[in-house]
This record gives sequence, structure tokens and C-alpha cells, in this order.
Amino acid sequence: MTTSSAPAAVPSARLGTGTPRLSLNRWTFRTTPLQEFLEATTARGIDAVGLWRQDVAEVGLDALRRRVDDAGLRVSSLCRGGFLTASAAADRAAALEDNRRAIDETAALGAPTLVLVVGGVDPADKDIIGARARVAEGIAELAPYAAERGVTLSIEPLHPMFAADRAVVSTLDQALDIAEASGSPAAGVVVDTYHVWWDPYLERAIQRAAASDRLFSYQVCDWNLPLAAEPLHSRGYMGDGYIDFPSITSMVTAAGYTGDIEVEIFNEEIWATPAEEAARIIAGRFEELVLPHA
Repeated sequence: MTTSSAPAAVPSARLGTGTPRLSLNRWTFRTTPLQEFLEATTARGIDAVGLWRQDVAEVGLDALRRRVDDAGLRVSSLCRGGFLTASAAADRAAALEDNRRAIDETAALGAPTLVLVVGGVDPADKDIIGARARVAEGIAELAPYAAERGVTLSIEPLHPMFAADRAVVSTLDQALDIAEASGSPAAGVVVDTYHVWWDPYLERAIQRAAASDRLFSYQVCDWNLPLAAEPLHSRGYMGDGYIDFPSITSMVTAAGYTGDIEVEIFNEEIWATPAEEAARIIAGRFEELVLPHA
């Protein structure tokens, strides 16, 4: 099974002295300055972060790598590539070129995988089936480029309510169909609990991903109600919502995944929380609800 690096055995951890396998996703701390985010991560004894391409744009690729290295951190993933659903040839070519840049950035940061949010329905034709076909074509074209650079592509299925504007791929099975059709071992999937917890075929799909060695990343956060005005911001701390983390984590573990587990939360209240306090809460919830089953 291809996974990001992690300890072969997971020792017990005390808060503040290291939390094995936990990675903090940058967008959990979206409004926190980059350096403060890195310092809050290391202060909790956490040694991995998931970064976004906005961080590259903000400080530059080389400077970002130096900051991460100076903090003694690893990069568990880079987000995001994708948006491959445009029907116009010029738009499609531009998207492919942008994804090649994203792959190069992933490699330069030493991250094992680039997360792909594939894109929503193109208003020009409103053809969701055609949009999925264009995603498959794009990933098949990009996968060899990624493989040459030692990077995997993690296709992220998003909850169906985001099919119009963000992702025409809604289930893990759909993502695996596209990954397998690429014919490349560099194409695979990310399991994000916020987006897939509802899927009645989730366990079977996770096993399928494991069988084809395409389970590249695992991200966790909760599903909160009532939904925020921007539903994407209804993610919450593990334990605050409706997701059964022990169950899903056990499925991922049974599939042989031993890599980093990223906490990725989009929530305006959490963004307003001091970074050190948010990191403390995340570490505690992770140790209670996720780590014992990982």
C-alpha cells in the first residue's frame, strides 16, 4: 500500500509532547499568519502540515520550503489542483498547465500528494456526465507527469451538494473509477470524512482503494448543523457533529493506511480562535476519537 511516511508503530502520546500521525491542514488556520501557524503546530509537538497553493503565492515556493524546513516540519499534502471540467479547449489547456505547476510545487515542497478538487458543472453546457469525462481525460494526461516527479494525485470526492460549483465527483467509487481509468499508479483518492461520511458504500469503496493501492490521504473533521450560510464552512472539531470517527478510521486502518491524518476544518468560529488554542483542542479530539483506531 502506498502511503505517506509514518511510524511503523504508534506510541501513546501526551498533549504537548507529540501527537503521532496528526497533520494540521493550513486551511484549519486560514486567517492565522503563516509563520504563526507553523509555530503553533510545532508548539504542540506536531510534525506535519498540509499546505495550500495560496501559501506558495504568498511567500514564494523556495521561501515556503525554507520556513517549513526551519520549523522541522513535513508537508503531508498540497491543496489544491483540479478544476478540469471546462468545456472550452483554451480553458482546458490552461487548467492542465496550472495543474502541472501545482505538481511541480508539490514535488518542491517534498509533499507526497497533490489533492485534486475536480471542478463543478460547466455553465456553458450543464453536462455533468461530460464534465466527469473531461476530468477523467485530464487526470489521465496529468498522472504520468506527476509520476515522473514522484507525486501522487489524490482525487477528492465532495459531498453532492457541491457538484454544481466544486466537484462533479461525489463518491469514493466515482473517484476510483477515474483513478483506475488513468492507467497510472500515481492517480488515487483522498478520504475526507466531511464529504463521504454519508456514503452507504464507503467501507466497500475504501477496501477497493486499498486493493488497487490508491488510498493516498485521509482527512478528518466533523459535519455540523445547522449548515452555515456557506455550507463548506460547516466543518467542525471532531466530536462536535454527526460523524462516527472511530468507525471510519477503523475502515481506513483495516485497508492498510498508515500515513498522516490531516485535520482540515473550514469554520469561521475556529478561524477566530487563537491558533494555539485551536491546535490544543484538535490534538485532544484527535487523541480521543481518531488515534486509538488508527
